Amino acid sequence: MATILRKQVTVSMRNILVLLLVLSLVNSCKTTRYSLTYDKGVVINGIKWATRNVAAPGTFAAIPQDPGMFYQWNSATGWRATKPMINSNGETEWILSDGNNAKTWETSNNICPAGWRVPTKDELTSLAAAAGEWTITPVDGRIFGKGKNKLFLPAAGFRDRDNGSLQIAGSGGYYWSSTVDNDTNTNAYGLYFYSENVHPGGNNDRSYGFSVRCVAK
Repeated sequence: MATILRKQVTVSMRNILVLLLVLSLVNSCKTTRYSLTYDKGVVINGIKWATRNVAAPGTFAAIPQDPGMFYQWNSATGWRATKPMINSNGETEWILSDGNNAKTWETSNNICPAGWRVPTKDELTSLAAAAGEWTITPVDGRIFGKGKNKLFLPAAGFRDRDNGSLQIAGSGGYYWSSTVDNDTNTNAYGLYFYSENVHPGGNNDRSYGFSVRCVAK
């Protein structure tokens, strides 16, 4: 009888250990898995930034190193940041887009998840002031901020305004703001960076496909 009880205790202990191991793995997955619609954000110079680029409209990229999708200015249609060229609607034909001559990135076209929006020119300029080092691990891009408040922006490149061809992926990052250049009818401001420098407040034709990094509303 005692032998049977010892065996039962041994089996029970083994089952408990297995259960604890499974729970540990589940908790580990929870801490490393990212939600596509939720982001804890990082505060830099008083502005809360998402830690990942926008992927399909209304979602974040799966991980910070993922380039997400490219967007023409004031457009709610995303384009793949890798080959082949296809958009979030399953279409493969590039279309020139001037942003409908809007004076800002319209709320109806907000491609950020709930609680987030496309940053302004001033907000991107503030981020540029916190520019850190260029890194190639695990992918090419730049780190902004310092200490615990750091962001990684991948150098995803961009899609050309004329034909949507993928340009300088891995060499530079191009990120839209919601602010237009009032001196033209076709340009808007953005943040551009390379391995050696960062350019805040640059402007370019709205038909280019750039990355988007959201700020909290």
